[in-house]
Amino acid sequence: MSAKNSSELALGKSPSRAKKSSAGMNTGRCGRGIDVTEDGSARGRVCRKGKPLACRGMTEPSYLTATRDAYDTVAADYTDYVRDELALRPLGRAMLAAFVEVVRAADVGPAADIGCGPGRVTAHLDALGLDTFGVDLSPRMIAIARREYPELRFEVGSMTALDQRDRSLGGIVAWYSIIHVPPEVHPAVFAEFFRVLASGGHLLVAFQVGDERRNPGPLWQRFGHTVSYDAYRLPPARIADLLRQAGFVMVGELLAEPGPDEKTQQGHLLVRKP
Repeated sequence: MSAKNSSELALGKSPSRAKKSSAGMNTGRCGRGIDVTEDGSARGRVCRKGKPLACRGMTEPSYLTATRDAYDTVAADYTDYVRDELALRPLGRAMLAAFVEVVRAADVGPAADIGCGPGRVTAHLDALGLDTFGVDLSPRMIAIARREYPELRFEVGSMTALDQRDRSLGGIVAWYSIIHVPPEVHPAVFAEFFRVLASGGHLLVAFQVGDERRNPGPLWQRFGHTVSYDAYRLPPARIADLLRQAGFVMVGELLAEPGPDEKTQQGHLLVRKP
């Protein structure tokens, strides 16, 4: 790694060039057989067995449709907005570093960054030496991630139904991505994470602390976007309890006080599948 990349990594910035992932190069198709074009639009929607999917509004919950549409709309501005996010979160970087260490030590499979957005956390984990690929609901986010980090693997997909085999992953990061899932759906999401993790695999979740539903839409009005979708602030004790109910064992918890650009505490939970 160059001195420049080392200094960028120390600040939590994505390195200028991401290393080639042993998980494989981009194929231009998502894990469910969806072609993603250069502008991030999706075409040829088919299921795993090659059969056409019905209209997505008829086949998925409304919160998934709203979240996808919102992030497709704001994708370019969001990428700039969060580009240096990790540089402002030293405690968050510390949890990511701990995650990399325990996943590499367990050595039971690659890691997935679920809800990867434009790929900044995926690239950060890769630069720390972890075999990582990214998954996101938004085709336009995935298109940006592939342009920003062409040597890494990114797929369109949903955390509610991951296109991964049982016990195939050594780690999962859900970096502020479970916040767009209604709390009543969290047990199903955590069960899905448990399904795809191998024994000894680790899960790291990060989220804003609280207990309320919010609409981030007004944030994007200053960028000229009109979007409406939900984001939930979550109580750490409740999330920890749900993770235990899903079968996970607690490894560590970090509660960070609000930073200069934050209004709430930031929760981080690291758990392991026995």
